[in-house]
Amino acid sequence: MTPSSRPEFSIDPAVFYPALILLAAGVIAVVAMPGDGAATFAALQATIVRSASWFYVLVIAVIAVMVLVLAVSRYGDIKLGPDHAEPDYGFLSWFSMLFAAGVGVGLLFYGVAEPVMHFLSPPVGEGGDMAAAADGLQLAYLHWGFNAWATYAAVAMVLAYFSYRHDLPLTLRSAFYPLIGDRIHGPLGAAVDVFAVICTTCGISVSLGLGVLQINTGLNYLFGVAVDVWIQVILIFATMAVATVSVIMGLDSGIKRLSEINTVLAVSLLLLILLAGPTALLLSGTLQNFGGYIASVVPRTFDLYVYAPNDWLGSWTIFYWGWWISWTPFVGIFVARISRGRTIREFLIGVTVVPTLFVCLWLGVLGGSGIELILNQGVSELGEAILDNPAMGLFRFLEFLPATELLSMICLGMIVIFFVTSADSGAMVLNMLSARGRDDTPALQRSIWTLVIAVTASVLLLGGGLQALQAATIASALPFSIALLGAFWGFAKAISVDGAKRQAVSTPPPPASQAQEWRARLNNLFEYPADSAVRAFQKNTVLPAMQTFVSELSGHGVDAVVTNDTDQGARLEVYHGDEVDFVYAVCERSHSLPDESIAKKERPDSESVGSFSRAEVHLAEGGQDYDVMGWSEEQVIVDILNQYEDHLHFLHTVRD
Repeated sequence: MTPSSRPEFSIDPAVFYPALILLAAGVIAVVAMPGDGAATFAALQATIVRSASWFYVLVIAVIAVMVLVLAVSRYGDIKLGPDHAEPDYGFLSWFSMLFAAGVGVGLLFYGVAEPVMHFLSPPVGEGGDMAAAADGLQLAYLHWGFNAWATYAAVAMVLAYFSYRHDLPLTLRSAFYPLIGDRIHGPLGAAVDVFAVICTTCGISVSLGLGVLQINTGLNYLFGVAVDVWIQVILIFATMAVATVSVIMGLDSGIKRLSEINTVLAVSLLLLILLAGPTALLLSGTLQNFGGYIASVVPRTFDLYVYAPNDWLGSWTIFYWGWWISWTPFVGIFVARISRGRTIREFLIGVTVVPTLFVCLWLGVLGGSGIELILNQGVSELGEAILDNPAMGLFRFLEFLPATELLSMICLGMIVIFFVTSADSGAMVLNMLSARGRDDTPALQRSIWTLVIAVTASVLLLGGGLQALQAATIASALPFSIALLGAFWGFAKAISVDGAKRQAVSTPPPPASQAQEWRARLNNLFEYPADSAVRAFQKNTVLPAMQTFVSELSGHGVDAVVTNDTDQGARLEVYHGDEVDFVYAVCERSHSLPDESIAKKERPDSESVGSFSRAEVHLAEGGQDYDVMGWSEEQVIVDILNQYEDHLHFLHTVRD
């Protein structure tokens, strides 16, 4: 890399400095009055649970319905990117990264503990019996399953759509473009991103601060390391040091590799526990409870325990709904970043259905094993240990399996890696939020945010402010969810226009007989031009055709312009004021040869062995996957006219 090509330090001052100042002020305020702050935010959270639980439930339900409808509708074929875009990552890498950033470490913490806690202390009735065992697992499925992932998917989809299909920055402000328009580039948009930076930093810092408690507990269990706040601070900085290295290495070499490693470890641990335990019972129970979860997901989602009021709802379900919503700025931006090129249907299924299946299997095996030990084998001390300290749940459970120390070491390593991937993906998102959506900034700039997270988490841990900030983060989900509903409404309007354009196809007159041209068409099939030939075709045929078309348009008082450059090719733009402009471009794109054995001749000017170039038509929404190389100037003009006729038909459709 030459000095001139190195990434430059680039920040958005309207986001970077206000976010840091407000973060510092908030942390200082929480630490300065830890008791009062915790009491204030706890009272606020209690008020929200008492007065607005119904609204959280409604928001989660609306999001779930929206995701389901879009996945099966015709809009599911629209790509998160230009029409010609392909996914940047294979499925395994994609799933590994979104899983690690989304819920990975939480499932290690609660995989055994939560089903057992619901089993022993259910929301209604007595615990510890067979009915409570099924309810315990199904409630855990509810909290970690489809509803949670649909919340992430909805926000990530909106961000990816506007960023990759409408060239807006990949920051939270872009989700509100349909509501406030170009004002997202001003103070209002900056305020949205400042809010996202604060929520993301607080959420990750709280999770990191609470998570090192489990790491410290594991070290104490395995090696006798004292459970001490200063040791936990050291663990925070050690974790963030590794995260900094990962951030510097970049998405492909850092986060992606660590996520893939942890996915392999998680699957291996799952199989070991499954094979070491009562395999048939665990699989049968998982399948039965998954069926129960599917059958009851709607009534459980809407269950507010109106006729059996209790504290359980606010401590669990409403807490989870608020936590998932408050995490959407972070997880949504990260998932959008790694999802360019996928169709909306593929994206929604991949981000909701696949993780839900894995989560249910994970909870069914780990949680089911814990419940089986207590219910059928009388190991009541496991339940008592989990109720007393959920962080110890996983390690105490592993005592009842072969190779306890080995499995405990693997789990401890997974916890650390999951925290590192959450921290480095969070730092990447924070950097993007404060740099107008860019993630190609210098290593030093990206590393700033790992330091911010480490300092914030450490100060809160030492000052006793973690619980207060956690309550504040959950409370922030209420106003944010209101804004999200507006963003979803705007997205629905935008995507309906996109869908209308895909459906707006005019009916051109039938072409004249082409029988006399069949030999020329056959010859074209065996021509594999080099990129230089395509560029010559653009210059000598396509550009004159576009200029002729523009001249004709000018006679009708329509403004249009023709440009030509290496990246965008020969490009025609027709302006329609406040309506959607028409774009027709012919771009040179390289492809592998379909069959080298029938190539008509050697191409000494080819720049790439085994490939050839096509002159592909691109519209505003992306490549149309057809080649005009070898067409006459008049044929190109007719093709432009056909596409322009479709565009005018589209404008007519959306104005009806």
